[in-house]
Amino acid sequence: MALFAIGDLHLGFGVNKTMDKFGEEWKNHIQKIEKNWRECIQQQDTVLLLGDISWGMTIEQTKPDFDFIETLPGKKICICGNHDYWWSNISKIQKMYHNIIFLRNNSVKYHNVFICGTRGWICPNDSFFTPQYEKIYHREVIRLKLSLEDAMKKGAEQIIVLLHFPPTNDKKENSDFLKILKKYPVTHLYYAHLHGEQYWKNSLLGKQHMIFYDLVSCDSIHFCPKKILL
Repeated sequence: MALFAIGDLHLGFGVNKTMDKFGEEWKNHIQKIEKNWRECIQQQDTVLLLGDISWGMTIEQTKPDFDFIETLPGKKICICGNHDYWWSNISKIQKMYHNIIFLRNNSVKYHNVFICGTRGWICPNDSFFTPQYEKIYHREVIRLKLSLEDAMKKGAEQIIVLLHFPPTNDKKENSDFLKILKKYPVTHLYYAHLHGEQYWKNSLLGKQHMIFYDLVSCDSIHFCPKKILL
């Protein structure tokens, strides 16, 4: 049994949308994901999906995408991304799939480790941060805390955190997300969202202050779920 992570699947079966316009590497990206997934993941494995899963807006539009995910080997644990507008229907979608778990203010146990997570948001003083984002940012900080507290109530001694957005700004400055992590037994944090080498080079990577950070956006890991080493 192994644990993998990948973000930004950007599936669009239900809305007939592709990612081709975003660059040569994104052409036929779903076929690349499926090929790599089936080659490296077994049914007993678990895959963490770090948001931006489907372009669909409604349950009807997202269903072909989640039907596809359901056919792929392994158990799946998902968080929300900034393009996952269908997330407001998450309770209904959860009832439709038994092999896919959606994290929302809660946690999931994986052997002796707990998985926590939320969407996150652009952090203050980032090049893309605006005053309108302040409220969303603080709300996501609260959601991360709720997820972590849920794990602690269940007796967590080691926690993996999933965010869609990076936990810091593009200057790698301190953030409320980073401050919260230090209060809990978090050992690893994985995030996605960043596309293109100009953004990857500014990402928070490696072990810092006892926590290991890694980027797993689809294109940054060549459309192949990345095995997580605990």
